[in-house]
Amino acid sequence: MKVLSFVCQKGGTSKTTTAINLAVEAIAYGLEVVVVDLDPQVSACDWKDIRGETPPLVAATPVPHLERTLKAAKENGADLVIIDTAGRTNDAASAAARAADLIFVALQPSLIDLKTIGATLEIIRLAGDKPTRALLTRVKATGTRHEDTTAWLQAQGVEVCPVTLGERVTYQDAYAQGLGVSEAEPNGKAAHEIREVYEYISRLINLPTTRVVNNEENRSPRKRVA
Repeated sequence: MKVLSFVCQKGGTSKTTTAINLAVEAIAYGLEVVVVDLDPQVSACDWKDIRGETPPLVAATPVPHLERTLKAAKENGADLVIIDTAGRTNDAASAAARAADLIFVALQPSLIDLKTIGATLEIIRLAGDKPTRALLTRVKATGTRHEDTTAWLQAQGVEVCPVTLGERVTYQDAYAQGLGVSEAEPNGKAAHEIREVYEYISRLINLPTTRVVNNEENRSPRKRVA
């Protein structure tokens, strides 16, 4: 079982949006996926309430119970656990970082987001310096700010995912329907972005790279893990 954690001390950076969309994408590759929602706002759980019984399973988990939830997920056959955290929550960020095989720091290409990167990286360092990548989100269709941000992050020694996620209304519309963008608009730009991010992750933590098409078994209800 692999664990992907989203950690960033800045709120509003699309951590939840990216987590749930990657979960849906991973299912399309035949994976059993669990999303662990450590965010007190439980936005991932709200999305799951709309989605209903269709996988992935989403577990609202208090930080002290994270280890228990991960153990249950592994025992129930999960292949991938994606941990979503809130901004400005040191305990949750630290726990998620310690549990991770790979950490994604989702952030917008903006000065206010970059100001938080030091605090985020310090949490990751104290948690064991796990493999970490920055992921630029809500990137505008015009301008070069994302390129400048990438260059700045790399100069600070932070590796950056080569795929960026655009500022697209499709992400909001899919969330409101309890869907991933790859379900709402399979041939859209957002779905293409998420697919490329999944493929990038798959190379880093050895996930399947062959997409499963129309596999009804992957969309059946799963056991509870928490």
